[in-house]
Amino acid sequence: MVRARFSSALKKLSKRVVEKTLPNGLKVRLYPDSTIPVFSYQTFFNVGSRNERPGITGISHLFEHMMFNGSKKFGPGQFDKKLESQGGHSNAYTSFDMTVYYDNAASEALETVIDLESDRMRSLLITNKTLETERQVVLEERSMRVDNDIMGMMDEELSALVWKAHPYRWPIIGYAGDIAAISREDCLDFFRTYYAPNNATLFVAGDIDVEATFRLLKKYYGKIPSGPPLPPVVDAEPPQRGERRAEIHFPAQAPYVMVAWRGPQVTHEDNLVLDVLQFVLGVGHSSRLVRSLVFEKEVAVSVSVHWAWRINPGSFVVAMELRPGVSPKEAERMLYEEVDSVLQNGIQKKELEKAVNNLSIQVLESFSTYQGCAQSLGCYEMYWGSWREGMKLLSRYAAIGQQAVQECAQRYLKAELRNVVTLLPTEQGEI
Repeated sequence: MVRARFSSALKKLSKRVVEKTLPNGLKVRLYPDSTIPVFSYQTFFNVGSRNERPGITGISHLFEHMMFNGSKKFGPGQFDKKLESQGGHSNAYTSFDMTVYYDNAASEALETVIDLESDRMRSLLITNKTLETERQVVLEERSMRVDNDIMGMMDEELSALVWKAHPYRWPIIGYAGDIAAISREDCLDFFRTYYAPNNATLFVAGDIDVEATFRLLKKYYGKIPSGPPLPPVVDAEPPQRGERRAEIHFPAQAPYVMVAWRGPQVTHEDNLVLDVLQFVLGVGHSSRLVRSLVFEKEVAVSVSVHWAWRINPGSFVVAMELRPGVSPKEAERMLYEEVDSVLQNGIQKKELEKAVNNLSIQVLESFSTYQGCAQSLGCYEMYWGSWREGMKLLSRYAAIGQQAVQECAQRYLKAELRNVVTLLPTEQGEI
């Protein structure tokens, strides 16, 4: 009964979405709902760090910063000032596969937001001065989040093990040397290629009038020219033929271990099965790894499991912060015992039900706000090519059985396909 109500809620939601495409290729998806007089306006650009190359790694994230530095009509500092004057706010993020800009504001500010967003898509100001300013900001961000952060450092090293040829091998923020070398000409070329309307999708959710909104979008975006065809992302990743390992020596209170196995792309049928396995192994206090390694055997302070959707094959990651004095080899042995238990014996029915219930609630909760609604629909469109695919999630999770989880684990979580990074603590000043 509960799942039937969940599915019914998504069906009702999907009937509200209205979609059109402007002649220049800009895709528009509107979700009107007048419950609260606010809206969320989100622009999804089909570009992330997977679209980069050596020499300009980090340019997608750097460009996210550049987008707030003024355009032809609204100069430096005017974007946020004008939006905030009407009670709104904005932000953005860059991932491996996409870059997203979002604005939340009162209904009366809709035309203002459309004016602001269309102007920076049409005529962003890219100057040497703003580039140098944002370059320094990003380099400092990298220093804090990667070079001097244990998990960031380990994640960067782990990615370099998992991928040898695919762009997923470098971090979203990029390498410091590349960030320092990116030129204004690189930025201009990047903008012309990836920030064209035919490479963008707008999702607007909230208190809007559909016809009036389409008229405004056509007025402000309609004359922006389409961009060139996108350069293909070449997935030349070779097969992995054995376990790969790396060590990091860094001042820390205790050892850390991160293990990753390469998984499938988002459109593969195993993608959602690994969502279930992620919850069974490492989400919540009663999950297998947390219960065993943190509470029962007490070898780890924390354990997390991370499986994220990606356009190309992603990675299934287990991260362990060990207790001081615990041997990383011993902690690894205990981890692999738990993983092997799934490979050999599968999972329990109650574990499956719990995982599916939690995933279903997660999907529905994402639609509880206008921002979450636009965000979820946009991600579904970017990953699967249509937001409608996301409306099938509940039924697809419900159809996953215990045997499917065991067989999926057997395909991906093999010992010879492991990638392991260990951080060994050093004394301050040893490095």
